[in-house]
Amino acid sequence: MSLAEESFNGRYTLWIKEALDELPHNFTITDPFLSGHPIVFASLGFLKMTGYSRAEVIGRNGKFFQGPKTNRRSIMEIREAIREERSVQVSLLNYRKSGSPFWMLFHMIPVFGRDDGKVINFVAVQVPISGRDHHRKMRIGSGLSGDDVSLDHSELVFGSCRREVCFGDFVQHRALPVECDDDDEQGLEDWEYCEASESEKLRAVEAVNTVLSVLTRYSELSGRLVCGKRYCLRGVDCLSSSLVISLGRIKQSFVLTNPCIPDMPIIYASDAFLTLTGYKRHEVLGQNCRFLSGVDTDSSVLYEMKECILKGQSCTVQILNYRKDKSTFWNLLHISPVRNASGKHIL
Repeated sequence: MSLAEESFNGRYTLWIKEALDELPHNFTITDPFLSGHPIVFASLGFLKMTGYSRAEVIGRNGKFFQGPKTNRRSIMEIREAIREERSVQVSLLNYRKSGSPFWMLFHMIPVFGRDDGKVINFVAVQVPISGRDHHRKMRIGSGLSGDDVSLDHSELVFGSCRREVCFGDFVQHRALPVECDDDDEQGLEDWEYCEASESEKLRAVEAVNTVLSVLTRYSELSGRLVCGKRYCLRGVDCLSSSLVISLGRIKQSFVLTNPCIPDMPIIYASDAFLTLTGYKRHEVLGQNCRFLSGVDTDSSVLYEMKECILKGQSCTVQILNYRKDKSTFWNLLHISPVRNASGKHIL
């Protein structure tokens, strides 16, 4: 089982996948706590829409659905929403496995842990945009040049999509003598994109609420509750998902602790640390680092570490620690304070 699957199953239950597979919506669920912010679940509807198998999707970042004509402004909107841990709804051009592009309404929300207010997952619903409610005129060349006429079938299907995108799959098979206005020849960043109808926007909201309700219900069975609104315990600082994603790129074994909270708990643990110790992430977060100590751990080294922490100083020690399976390992441990701009010790 992959790390992405373990993360998802551990948060909810093994039965949640069956419940999610019964939903008719196109959606993915990602985990910002894993390196690369990968997809940990993809619905059957999403797989059918994109042409990929579940094995090809799980563990990968959603950016691999993008292509050369994906609007970069839309991508930046999504990245900003992830950084700010908020919902976002944008029209987006993505690509199927076959390489064909398609327009969709992308609606994403964060899912928060009920106990600590941290972002646990992001749910992204993808609603195909029909464009039937939109209307634009294009100029037909060769014999009709100079006359504006309304497009028939293509207009109904693609609406206000830019010609290079909407007719991309048809140009190879049909000699469409289509001309564009001068302003249509601007760079890729200036594309119009297909505007979703109000009914499509409503469907996206309803779908994301349905997925959230399933996640909430199955998190209750596992005892690790999630919700759609942030809830932070008094005095607890929540790491932003953007910081977690950045930390996830670091391959070394390390943890972050918060000295401003009683007992100085661990608030972040790297993937390498979890591999080294054998613990799951939820078994580590909220613990004091002394949980790695055992009967043969040198108490004088623990005292030296404690004194350096109280003084806000760095130190390097060699200490005997214990894995989850009770096996021992020698740990060359370096402790260093993290300060804010005013010099206050914050991590």
